[in-house]
Amino acid sequence: MRAGTPVEAATGDPAWLQAMLDAEAALARAQARLGTLPASAADAIGSAARAGRLDTRALALAARETANPVVGLVRALTAAVAAEDPAAAEYVHRGSTSQDILDTGSMLVAARTLRLVLADLHRTAGALARLAREHRDTPMAGRTLTLHAVPTTFGLKAAGWRQLVLQSAERLERVLDHGLPVALGGAAGTLAGYLEYAKVDGGVPGHALGDYLDRLTAAFAEETGLARPPLPWHALRTPVADLAAALAHTAAALGKFAVDVQVLARTEVAEACEPAPAGRGASSAMPHKRNPVLATLIRSAALQVPVLAAGLTQCLTTEDERSGGAWHAEWLLLRECLRLTGGAAHTAVELAEGLTVRPERMRANLDLTGSQVVTERIAAVLAPRIGRAEARRCLTRASALADREGRPLAGILGGLPELRGVFAEGELASLLDPEQYTGAAGPLVDRALDGRPDGGDVPGAGRWAPG
Repeated sequence: MRAGTPVEAATGDPAWLQAMLDAEAALARAQARLGTLPASAADAIGSAARAGRLDTRALALAARETANPVVGLVRALTAAVAAEDPAAAEYVHRGSTSQDILDTGSMLVAARTLRLVLADLHRTAGALARLAREHRDTPMAGRTLTLHAVPTTFGLKAAGWRQLVLQSAERLERVLDHGLPVALGGAAGTLAGYLEYAKVDGGVPGHALGDYLDRLTAAFAEETGLARPPLPWHALRTPVADLAAALAHTAAALGKFAVDVQVLARTEVAEACEPAPAGRGASSAMPHKRNPVLATLIRSAALQVPVLAAGLTQCLTTEDERSGGAWHAEWLLLRECLRLTGGAAHTAVELAEGLTVRPERMRANLDLTGSQVVTERIAAVLAPRIGRAEARRCLTRASALADREGRPLAGILGGLPELRGVFAEGELASLLDPEQYTGAAGPLVDRALDGRPDGGDVPGAGRWAPG
């Protein structure tokens, strides 16, 4: 799902390692801004905080001895700093704890990944807006419980896909803007280490420690570009749970688009098909097949992310001031949620921009039931003329006869004695035309696109509004 997509690099081991190093460097800069750490030390730490200078495999092996990767990371970073500026080495990780660095690094990885995902979601929404506008009035069979129901339009279907994509983007934007905080709590969420070092290193008097705490949190947030939390969140895992929920919605929304494309691409339906460069979708056994691989990849992600996200939500139930296991369980689940959703979003761009729509097949499939897709309309017209119950009995009988004998519904209805003289000349033929029974599909498309030629891909676009 992620192979070859931008999210692969954004969530890989080097990216995660660099994010934790960025957290260490940002913390040093924040402390230097407040005068509790020499500026030269912050510079040395920032210079040494490069993932390429460290052995990722060795850090992973060392992490098995401490149940997290930060202990070994701090040791390795301290050695790298000491090689350049021995006096600066003692200021690495000053007053901090492993969870502050790992959680802040996780939020940095998430922020960087979400920006990639959002760019892809807006591209997908733009492509779907173009499809919706182009096919505003293209009739097709609406399907409920797998069977033909009443006519709809492909434009309305595409507008619905787009709305889901935009709603996902809104959720991710809210998380990105406000829900990815720095972690700053110290050993048990009291920030005692930070405050003690502030007194020792910066001469901050006891009565000013509260102000220092606020300024340190604000400076750390500014240095990282992350949000400022109201409280340390070592054991208050709402940021991770909220992120998981937004990713689950995004993957599932893209999955709706994908599974609809799979249905439309079936051989017997053939109303749409994926872009197919040479070799894509090939079967190892059947030369004639061209499988819908983009939709398949997206759907696979859509089925996995909500399950993984549920695991992250479960980690809200954590004990004490730091969990022995629940916190650790988040790491892989979060990375996979980011990877799968990011891969799905990037794949959806290609699917939406390259989707081939076949209006002629849509019209042919509409005719498969011989106008039975508009029996709802006929029932509504007949109700005031012959009574609702009688109208339903007539149409049920006529539909069954049409199925059994393979005859058009129009001929059967026209021959029913109880309907003789009920319709004006030519009225029945007009009423049975499925293209004339798409309801408010066209205006709904216009409303969804917000009346903008570009599809209205702006915050709030796609929301229902009275009018």
